[in-house]
Amino acid sequence: MSYSLQHIARVIQADEIPSVERTILHLLTDSRKLVFADATLFFAIQGPRRDGHDFITELYERGLRSFVVQQNKVLTDKFPQAVFLVVPDVLKALQTLAAYHRTQFNIPVIGITGSNGKTIVKEWLYQLLHTEEQIVRSPRSYNSQIGVPLSVWQLNSTHSLGIFEAGISQQGEMDALQKIIQPTIGVWTNIGAAHAEGFNSEQEKAEEKARL
Repeated sequence: MSYSLQHIARVIQADEIPSVERTILHLLTDSRKLVFADATLFFAIQGPRRDGHDFITELYERGLRSFVVQQNKVLTDKFPQAVFLVVPDVLKALQTLAAYHRTQFNIPVIGITGSNGKTIVKEWLYQLLHTEEQIVRSPRSYNSQIGVPLSVWQLNSTHSLGIFEAGISQQGEMDALQKIIQPTIGVWTNIGAAHAEGFNSEQEKAEEKARL
């Protein structure tokens, strides 16, 4: 499924500089994984170790022309052929776009959470159901604040079932993942010691996971 840059700009409430008609099929957050430059939108996410804005030059030289950037990091003079969608928070923009994309599909979606075993359960369900359903599922262990939006973006009109993991490491993270996955079926594997440092108690962790 594709969207125009103008449509995406409206969904994520971005300023588009300049306004150009272009079709987007693919989302990118890791510059090393660029394949289809013409139809890819790069989200320049600023993390604790790397800033996606630092890779715009490299991606531009490799043919990419569509970027989502923070308000204070627009570089139109340096990249005259690029289109920048300017937002206050690039990660939130990615999550907002994925959540919107999810609403375009009225199919059963299984959301899997828990301290351990999410990927195993996901793959087990796939093996049980793939002969009867056209399944889209999280690649590998894509269950983070970035991985979940990229997983849900895979949804298209051929799919009849979605299976997505939701992993959290601290309080307040599940709400965003729930809005993206919008599960119709929930699977809870277990509550264990993983990411215990992000919560005050197992009860708090359990309550956060239950928000899926």
